[in-house]
Amino acid sequence: MESLGEFDEIVHEPTEEFVESTNVKAFMDDYGMDDYEELIARTTGDVEGIEQSGIDWFWDTMPDYLGLEFYEEYEAVRDDSDGPQFAEWYPGGKINLAHNTLDRHAADEATRDEIACLWEGEPGEVREITYEDLYRQSNRVANALDERGIEEGDTVGLYMAMVPEVISILYGCFKVGAIAVPIFSGFGVDATATRIADAEPTVLFTGDGFYRRGSEVRLKEAADAAISQAGHVEHTIVYERFDGEETETPMGENDETWADAIETASPEFETKRLDSSAESMLLYSSGTTGEPKGIVHTHAGILTQCAKEVYFGFDHQPEDRFFWVSDIGWMMGPWSLIGNHAFGGTIFMYEGAPDEPSPDRFWEMIDRHELTVFGISPTAIRALRKKGDEWVSGHDLSSLRLLGSTGEPWDPESWLWFYEQVGGSEAPIMNISGGTEICGCFLMPMPVQSLKPCTLGGPGLGMAVDVVDSTGESVADDHERGFLVCRDSCPSMTKSLWSGDERYLEEYWSTFEDPPMWDHGDWAQKDAEGFWFLHGRADDALNIAGRKVGPAEVEGTLIEHDAVNQAAAVGVPDDTTGTAAVTYVVLEDDQKPSDALREALREQVGGQLGKPFRPREVLFVDEFPKTQSGKIVRRVIAATYQGEALGDLDSIENPGALEGIEAAR
Repeated sequence: MESLGEFDEIVHEPTEEFVESTNVKAFMDDYGMDDYEELIARTTGDVEGIEQSGIDWFWDTMPDYLGLEFYEEYEAVRDDSDGPQFAEWYPGGKINLAHNTLDRHAADEATRDEIACLWEGEPGEVREITYEDLYRQSNRVANALDERGIEEGDTVGLYMAMVPEVISILYGCFKVGAIAVPIFSGFGVDATATRIADAEPTVLFTGDGFYRRGSEVRLKEAADAAISQAGHVEHTIVYERFDGEETETPMGENDETWADAIETASPEFETKRLDSSAESMLLYSSGTTGEPKGIVHTHAGILTQCAKEVYFGFDHQPEDRFFWVSDIGWMMGPWSLIGNHAFGGTIFMYEGAPDEPSPDRFWEMIDRHELTVFGISPTAIRALRKKGDEWVSGHDLSSLRLLGSTGEPWDPESWLWFYEQVGGSEAPIMNISGGTEICGCFLMPMPVQSLKPCTLGGPGLGMAVDVVDSTGESVADDHERGFLVCRDSCPSMTKSLWSGDERYLEEYWSTFEDPPMWDHGDWAQKDAEGFWFLHGRADDALNIAGRKVGPAEVEGTLIEHDAVNQAAAVGVPDDTTGTAAVTYVVLEDDQKPSDALREALREQVGGQLGKPFRPREVLFVDEFPKTQSGKIVRRVIAATYQGEALGDLDSIENPGALEGIEAAR
């Protein structure tokens, strides 16, 4: 592995006291595991002396160890007679997500008055929703769905902002056995319509809107246009965020207000007992690389995965207040809710922008609400770091126990800034990577581990991941870069795609078929000290003069320059090398574009990666087009550079950035 120079060193060492206090250490002690390496071996592979494979053994222990409740016990851990592609987990069992995340906590006198959701709106109002509150409201949602003919296996759309009511909608769907279909609130009409057309819900929950950077963002009008385009929706239930305001929300004959449809329903409902493999959610990929994929999740699978990761990877404690910057339409929204509420935990939810009214909004809320776990994307941290240290230093962030990140590779400087300025050089960064397809992580550190900048630690517990070359041979222990694969299934792995098995098999299982392995599409590498790293998407690889390099590697080299804040690299056709790298950079505030700087950046890449990878062009811009989760949309940057059709732009949160990309060209 190429050295990170001064960054290729361990910077975080957990104290012995902290290690001894963690849930994962208790698990290791309970099962006689001496160290992290044995933990991974026992939970992901075949171990001598254990009758079950490590994966079967581990996932068999999880329901009881985590206190998850089945109405009827499962007959086997899994049935994989049709191969890992179509494994059925916990067959014979009866379960419901809502029972585990809500009902049992509301029924317990010790937890019913605990806060399930602490919410803050962008204008500053704060709400506290207890488990008893959430239980009654979720029951009302379930009854409303039942009254509108929703049955087990029917889809229900959620085109909602981040307000507490979205939790009751999600859990109300689970209760009645419906399949929840969360749709990102930032999507425009076309992207929303595409998902409605695919999922075919007859009921859609939406809102009049939400606040973002001090302005009202209207949702209902976009929902109406999407329904008109897609069809299927017969009932639209509208939550009124702007209650009492002058702007009137258009209401049609099939529209009902939240007050009329939900608050009038009964607060009592008997949660349905469902098969372990019953579908719970249909989560869509972001749609930045073509037609969105409908990912099908189950009740038992998504519960065990999310609960396992929050309990071990994020060391869930009863007093935690867990804040992950996300939307209900992205995987991390449901993941955070299910993983924490499985243990009666408290979620913090925020409606608005990170810099409204000033760049310290996150730090101020962490301070005021004494939040203990904070997760965010690397891109968002790069943007906040750019605002200056003074916005962080004025706040007490000592309540933070752990930090989290996901979505894209880090650059070392920003990782260190997050660790030092936000985490006080004490809170470890749980840098995780997996995907919507498993509503969880293939790679995630454990709190007992030491950390290097940017590392993802190692395999998630119960996740048989590996790094292989193009022939499918493992190169992980050779410390070579290769494809990140999973050699076996896990409970939360999508049953298939909503569009059918053919696309599912083609997307994930067609690259390596003997033996079958899940190809996740990422470049991965394990270094000589056992730390795992990602190098971006393998399908984004730049094939320059017959040699491949990941865009993230080029970008990381550019970001190492003191003048550069952010970078994006794309491949374009070249008569000589087949493909050439074209790079765009966002400079630090105190830097100005110049030909000299442009040449210095080209030479930096050439010097570190080799002359063939020296960018053909370095272009200066103010911002990149990104999704709400912070991912740079390289597809659109490359198309803009080449003057091609841009395709679907609805997943981009800041489409105005494309004007700067075009102007730079």
